[in-house]
Amino acid sequence: MDIRFVSSLTSEDEKLFAPALLKAVAAILDQLPIAYTVRIETTGADVFQHAHAAAVEEPNKHEIFESTGTNGNGRGLSHYLGRIAHS
Repeated sequence: MDIRFVSSLTSEDEKLFAPALLKAVAAILDQLPIAYTVRIETTGADVFQHAHAAAVEEPNKHEIFESTGTNGNGRGLSHYLGRIAHS
């Protein structure tokens, strides 16, 4: 996405306004789980830029290693514990 903003600001006013505009836009976009870069170039050749990396969510270890109560071959652990107790 490329957004152009054209105004009647003077070069000096742009230099004062650009950091405030960048801060306001970044405050909104930082709330989103996206990566982006906002770059403002003034007519006076000043550049103001802010970049934000996308948040990477790591899955819960509990979800990855969710216990099913089995040993992987469909039998419950109590089956083996019962055999050990009766041996």
